[in-house]
Amino acid sequence: MCAHVLVAEDDPKQAELVRRYLERESHRVTAVHDGRAALDQVRRARPDLLVLDVMMPGVDGLDVCRVVRADPELSTLPVLMLTARSAEDDLLLGLDLGADDYITKPYSPRELMARVRTLLRRATAPAPPPDPVLRVGGLCVDPVRHEVTVDGRQVECTPGEFVLLSLLAAEPGRVFGRAQIISGLHGMDRWSTHRTVDVHVMNLRRKIEHEPNRPRMLITVYGVGYKLVAGDGARG
Repeated sequence: MCAHVLVAEDDPKQAELVRRYLERESHRVTAVHDGRAALDQVRRARPDLLVLDVMMPGVDGLDVCRVVRADPELSTLPVLMLTARSAEDDLLLGLDLGADDYITKPYSPRELMARVRTLLRRATAPAPPPDPVLRVGGLCVDPVRHEVTVDGRQVECTPGEFVLLSLLAAEPGRVFGRAQIISGLHGMDRWSTHRTVDVHVMNLRRKIEHEPNRPRMLITVYGVGYKLVAGDGARG
């Protein structure tokens, strides 16, 4: 799989190292060293994957991710965040903003390349056959058009959120454990955490529930996982 990868990393030596790893797997690489240059390249070159360092001068990686996800023409770009931060809240903030995955420095070249391959496979997977729209109460998930609506109102979802919601909507009422959801999201559960699933669920509740703190559709089954039901709490 040969792709155009944009690497946004303020440390030139680290950026060059990542470039070499990627080029060994026949990817075409563009490297920039600040957030503004990253946004310019994303808009102009439309890469297949963005490898994004969190700590950059001026516009940092979190702001870049926020802008990318807010732009309808860029919102499906796979984003892999690189971070030296160790606090869980900081790590999960990137996912909260819509990053597809993150890796903490220092990381091994093999792990970085494996995550890159996973994200590129997901992004270039063939379109699914025309399955029927999944309906759970007022919630509709269209796997062909990649659209989600609640009572006719369109809901914007990140790729990870859409996969999670599709999984639950395919079998309403069934309880899915976090490990099952992780497998559906990433295909490599050893590189994800249960907390990652919780963040996606929290974000989805903000979008589909009338009262996110008192969910009626996306329900927690304590000690087990989550299920989707035809509740009466969808926003109108």
